[in-house]
Amino acid sequence: MFIKSCSGYELEKEKPNTSEDFFNRSEVTFQEDGSEKTLQVLYLRYFDEVMGEFTPYQQDPLFQIGDRAVSFKDIVAIVCLIKNPGFRHRKRVYFNSKHEFSSFFKDVDYEKIKTIFEGLVHQNGYELRSPLEFIQQPQ
Repeated sequence: MFIKSCSGYELEKEKPNTSEDFFNRSEVTFQEDGSEKTLQVLYLRYFDEVMGEFTPYQQDPLFQIGDRAVSFKDIVAIVCLIKNPGFRHRKRVYFNSKHEFSSFFKDVDYEKIKTIFEGLVHQNGYELRSPLEFIQQPQ
């Protein structure tokens, strides 16, 4: 699977009676078997505020690669795809449970996640061979 982009953003209200401003969207675009796909992960914005409970990060942006500041919103979709490769057959995933959402961030090798963004910034993509490379193995 060739990762082409990872990004995230806050949703904004389109109409006064909607609740979009409580949610963030994270997207990963990838190429697999000759076709381009995008996975969108919609989740409660509150999870950004408590990311320190289930990631090693305490502030946004998480890290800097060249000129790009990588935020929590940018890594959510790629982490979900790594932890559940079956998501590559889906277009959208929605999380409103903190317990379910945080489970995707357990045992992730965040230093390896940085290599994806290094590839995106410096080589316009990243070849993801095995999701297992991004999971910390018990010692």
